[in-house]
Amino acid sequence: QVQLVESGGGVVQAGGSLRLSCAASGRTANRYAMGWFRQAPGKEREFVAGITWGGGTTRSAGSVKGRFTISRDNAKNTVYLQMNSLVPEDTAVYYCAARTPGYTIDVVPTTWDYWGQGTQVTVSS
Repeated sequence: QVQLVESGGGVVQAGGSLRLSCAASGRTANRYAMGWFRQAPGKEREFVAGITWGGGTTRSAGSVKGRFTISRDNAKNTVYLQMNSLVPEDTAVYYCAARTPGYTIDVVPTTWDYWGQGTQVTVSS
């Protein structure tokens, strides 16, 4: 069992940056593939970025590639999402997710096993 708590959301102007954090608790939390998803009002939850448990492989959605970077610190059981060059279309609730050990990154939300409560990111124009 893993518990996930996101932080770092807020309001930022277009072109600005934010860094989201996701703290994971649980005995083997650092063995889970981790991901970030987002959901804007009226839209489905979509994949943003993912990272394998060792951090050796990352994957990002095309819409954020070159602007967002996912990383993890297993000593702190924390995953980060550095978001640069934000645009209003990035406005959404951002969720941290974890997959059971043995599974890797997947863009489909229903394949992930654990979710945080979400943190709001609002980008003003």
